[in-house]
Amino acid sequence: MSRSNSVYKETYNLGLDLVNTLGMEANLPPETELAKSWNTSRTTVRAVLEQLDRSGIIRWDGRRKRILRSPQPDDYFADDETQSTGKKVETAFMEYILGGDLAPGTILRESELVRAFGASTSAVREYLIRFSRFGLIRKEPNRHWVLVGFTKDFAMELFDVREMFEMRAFKAFLSDRPGPAVRDTLDTLETDHLRLIENIDAEFLKFPRLDERFHSVFVTRLENRFINDFFELVSLIFHFHYRWKKSDEKERNLMAAREHLAVIRAIKDGRRSEAEQAFTKHLQSARRTLLNSVTWD
Repeated sequence: MSRSNSVYKETYNLGLDLVNTLGMEANLPPETELAKSWNTSRTTVRAVLEQLDRSGIIRWDGRRKRILRSPQPDDYFADDETQSTGKKVETAFMEYILGGDLAPGTILRESELVRAFGASTSAVREYLIRFSRFGLIRKEPNRHWVLVGFTKDFAMELFDVREMFEMRAFKAFLSDRPGPAVRDTLDTLETDHLRLIENIDAEFLKFPRLDERFHSVFVTRLENRFINDFFELVSLIFHFHYRWKKSDEKERNLMAAREHLAVIRAIKDGRRSEAEQAFTKHLQSARRTLLNSVTWD
């Protein structure tokens, strides 16, 4: 699948989510606002709107994009269709690490990963090279890859930078006046958090993706390529890391979801000071959770 095709399908699913949030007879925001909210080009946005119109979900007439019906489950593209090749390899790699509970020093052979992931050698090698810049794996000269491991010093350095970047992004977000599309995103996040909290016993494993969506709302608003690249590492560590203890996973995910909800509601109510305090508290909790819930190498 081409990257452009997966981007289109992912954006189309975002469009369906927005339609579902706004409800019948509402109008979608302007194309420029949608492009910024979905972090994609106006060309992709127009392609999404055209398909929504053809599917009878909206009526697109000039600047008006009126919602005619709610999306159904079969309107959505499946998750595996919305991922780029690189993202699929990334997910497969982290699941491989998780499933094997591999120890530091484990040898990672490209040929074995190619067979395990069902991907090309070039796609796997490209991902390993990109991933190696984080210092968690290394390439032996003219040989295989080795899993280095995740130390407490590495984690604290990572979190120090994370706090600086995220607080900068969050304050910039509060200083700005988000348009309807961003407010819709917050509404959707609130609904999804409530659903997860109410069904925590069955849903707690879905929290990492929800956490990623929550934090990306603020980080992507900065439109800083260096910060975006850094948060690729944050996502890998905090959402997939193989050394997390599993015994308290449900409890820590529930606590984090409640902290997210407090932030979202404070923002929606215009309580900026409380929102900043709640976000600071969440980052402090995340640091403590990392220290207490990881098996250190």
